[in-house]
Amino acid sequence: MKHVTPAEAVVRAVRPPRRSGAVLCGCVRAAEVVALALLALALYADRVGRPPEAGDFLAFFAVALAAGAAFKAGGVYRLDALRGGLRNLPRVALIWCGVMLGALALDALLRLDGRFSRDFLEQWALCGLAFLAAERTALSLWTRRLTRLGRLDRYAVIVGGGPMAELLLDSLSRHQLNDLRILGVFDDRGDERTPDVIAGYPKLGTVDDLVGFARNVRLDQVIFALPVSAEGRILSILRKLWVLPVDIRLAAHANRLRFRPRAYSFIGSAPMLDLLDKPLSDSALFFKSAFDRCVATLLLAVFAPLMAAIALGVRLTSPGPALFRQERLGFNNERIVVYKFRTLYHDQCDPAARVQVTRDDPRVTPFGRLLRRSSLDELPQLLNVVKGDLSLVGPRPHAVDARVVDCEYHKAVDGYFARHRVKPGLTGWAQVNGWRGETDTLEKIQRRVEYDLDYIENWSMPLDLYILALTPFALVFGVNAY
Repeated sequence: MKHVTPAEAVVRAVRPPRRSGAVLCGCVRAAEVVALALLALALYADRVGRPPEAGDFLAFFAVALAAGAAFKAGGVYRLDALRGGLRNLPRVALIWCGVMLGALALDALLRLDGRFSRDFLEQWALCGLAFLAAERTALSLWTRRLTRLGRLDRYAVIVGGGPMAELLLDSLSRHQLNDLRILGVFDDRGDERTPDVIAGYPKLGTVDDLVGFARNVRLDQVIFALPVSAEGRILSILRKLWVLPVDIRLAAHANRLRFRPRAYSFIGSAPMLDLLDKPLSDSALFFKSAFDRCVATLLLAVFAPLMAAIALGVRLTSPGPALFRQERLGFNNERIVVYKFRTLYHDQCDPAARVQVTRDDPRVTPFGRLLRRSSLDELPQLLNVVKGDLSLVGPRPHAVDARVVDCEYHKAVDGYFARHRVKPGLTGWAQVNGWRGETDTLEKIQRRVEYDLDYIENWSMPLDLYILALTPFALVFGVNAY
């Protein structure tokens, strides 16, 4: 029987699919805002005996949005608050009534045609409170069940052994960390300073082992249990781990150097110094993913006739299937299967992409050459966006075995895997800056990676929209795709 290492045992134990607590809280907030606004519209329509007008929609959604903002400021959208159920209802009721009083004062001040009369707001307040009580009770039962099943867990590991790690683990174990689960310890030292078990947690391997481990379990956080004075060791470890999509924190519980409280973040009562954050927070990831899927679904509907015509053209101009499937590297270095219209002769397709397509490549069909030049062969990847494998904007995914001058990409470019800290995209910052098409030289792949990393470090939704706006011009005027 094959020996199972502690790290392999942990990987097997944390396999169930998880949900992000931050994304869950964001969804609850959006759902409550919409539900409260629709409740007001229904009550108003029943009261005045006519369908609501545009002004009614705007007014009631504005108040509902204000309620959502007030709830967030009041802390009722935290995960522990959602689990609390009716225990948090007094705070929810106080905030809700405050918003209603604000709407009444606004109506009197701006004379909004009595839209927020006292009688109507009393009715909306009572019905809204009843809805929130019922909804929060049901939500509490559901989130508690998810917590018991481990579906809301965030996974963390400790880097560094010895007394500092033991002290930190003891501190964390004394607090109920509802959604943070410490999986174990990683340390390069193999002597008595780092035993196989520290404060009840197993040693899972070295820092080099941590990179592969983080990809297998979708690690969320790495906590350094190292003294601030160990600057050289901290920087050495950061050089290895910065390519991962994780938050990296330095535990400051045992350090003599003290900062103001606002300089720290806290896990339980343990102070932390933030060394590195994930490129996209959970809330940003949620909004980006929602935008991607909504727009991709709309584009699929718009381009459906064109895609059907292209598929027919591929089948009529060369034997073989219309679609080509290829394994590529996605988020967190995971393998994904992307779809394209087939542009090469079927018997000469190269799923591993060991030989790049070059100018006047005889493997490309005449119709395929037209598709590649216009990038219309990429349209089926909208299905990957809807599935969640790709984003509309991000570093372009590369084939698993792609090479440049007979060297794998990750060996040719230092920090190559850092481009996988976000989902790959249909288009990207490198592509709209002229770096698309064949990568036959080291400079081309290095420049692409530079633009990809620049995009990741400076990501914002306006930047995504800017790249999407530039993409049609890059397709029309670009000269490197063939």
